[in-house]
Amino acid sequence: MGYKLKRHTREETISLMNQYGSNGTPFLFLISFEGDQNCVIKRSVSESEGFHMEMPGFSNHQLFMTLPHPVSMNKFPIGMERYRHAFDQVTSQILYGNSFLLNLTFPTEIQINCSLEEIFTRSRAPFKLFLEDELVVFSPERFIRIEGNTITSNPMKGTIDAMIPGAHAKLTSDLKEDAEHNTIVDLIRNDLSIVATNVRVKRFKYIDRIRTHKGELLQMSSEITGNLPDGFENRLGEMIFSLLPAGSICGAPKLKTLEIIREAEQYKRGYYTGIFGHWDGTCLDSAVAIRYIEKDGDHLFFKSGGGITFQSQYEREYEEMLNKVYVPIY
Repeated sequence: MGYKLKRHTREETISLMNQYGSNGTPFLFLISFEGDQNCVIKRSVSESEGFHMEMPGFSNHQLFMTLPHPVSMNKFPIGMERYRHAFDQVTSQILYGNSFLLNLTFPTEIQINCSLEEIFTRSRAPFKLFLEDELVVFSPERFIRIEGNTITSNPMKGTIDAMIPGAHAKLTSDLKEDAEHNTIVDLIRNDLSIVATNVRVKRFKYIDRIRTHKGELLQMSSEITGNLPDGFENRLGEMIFSLLPAGSICGAPKLKTLEIIREAEQYKRGYYTGIFGHWDGTCLDSAVAIRYIEKDGDHLFFKSGGGITFQSQYEREYEEMLNKVYVPIY
């Protein structure tokens, strides 16, 4: 339909979010990984502008599509040598002590017998976004939720094929996955402490089962919570940007790790690994833009990746990156 959503700079985005937060105006938002190409749109006009979203307890669209055909997807990933070159760049920086954990990602070209709209309406995921003729996201990972004066985050780190014998035990006892998860929990706890008090880990290393068109995955998450000051709504945009980018999709320490990511990946993530969400006037919910398919001309690209530590093996990380190229349609 040729939708042309207005894009906002970082400064414009912060200003709009502060304004809508302070006067209780419901709005939807999408913030890019770099934070420089964003959408902030009033909920009342979002659907007519081709900005569709579903979250727990919220939906702004009337799209509905049920098709009987099974999903068929072909993957055309980058070669192992290209991945290993980037992996070696990253691990050398980790061994120098410049990063403790880094999320390395790449685009995989796909061919799939579903449109972006079909993927959006048929996918089963807690957080979904569809920009018409541009991208679709079916994310399992919350970024932050604000209810009253309580802020909560649910970082997700650690994935395994559920069909592997003893998968649950392997995931929870794997030293690499454990180190990765602990690092992210500590990072998110520190991030929330920028805006909240009494920050604490409420649930640690719980396991979710994710169904896909090819089977099931197990994913490990934790829940971290804190208390926001009165009047946080007046600086809603500033507060959210102070937490970006999401720790689970960059690494630690953030600033140096982001430098290493840009050098190793050599592509623009765009909205992938950014965040999206909605503000209903009093509460906010948001998700990390992972499990992400983007249209570029006549081609579709599924962007995915995983966390790298000093214990990582490039073959396993490459396999994890490809395991995350799926659609939760079953």
